[in-house]
Amino acid sequence: MSVQERKQRERAERERLIVATARELAEEQGWDAVTTRRLAERIEYSQPVLYSHFRGKREIIGAVALQGAAELAAELRGASAGAEAGASASVEGARGRVTALARAYLDFAERNPAVYDAMFQLDGGLAFAAEDTPEALKDGFAALLETLRDVAGEGVEPELFTEVFWASLHGLATLTRAGRLPVGDAERRVGLLVSRLAVV
Repeated sequence: MSVQERKQRERAERERLIVATARELAEEQGWDAVTTRRLAERIEYSQPVLYSHFRGKREIIGAVALQGAAELAAELRGASAGAEAGASASVEGARGRVTALARAYLDFAERNPAVYDAMFQLDGGLAFAAEDTPEALKDGFAALLETLRDVAGEGVEPELFTEVFWASLHGLATLTRAGRLPVGDAERRVGLLVSRLAVV
């Protein structure tokens, strides 16, 4: 391995450590606790080293959001594929895939509140629904679209349907976390969402 390759690998490892530590700190104490000073203390690097990777907290939030989008896309695809493998009839298969997708989305939001905030609530400097949208965010939407395109209904644009379904899931995730919805009705909400929006 050349000196240049080793330096690049070490730089990538430092960057992964910074992102992982920021994510851990945010999940433990909230994003207000994530400062360059605290990150530097936790990972035992100087603040200038942090700034050589990220210009500030906004870019760190963006890096966490991109990582979260990749994880969410993988979980959504896994849930849909798992439901498809266990389904026999086509209607039940479609309903099962959409239900599994909705549950996986809501479970991800519940398990990773700080990551979810980085993805959808905080300013990470990332463009959504634009030409310069990062690939990880596009892939996250694609993971929803892959399952939902089949249940959009005749004459309905699959992308538009996916946006509406996603907005519904985001609303459920956000309102549940804020304590605005009664506890214990999550399954009924998912069932209602799937039965009323998805054409299966």
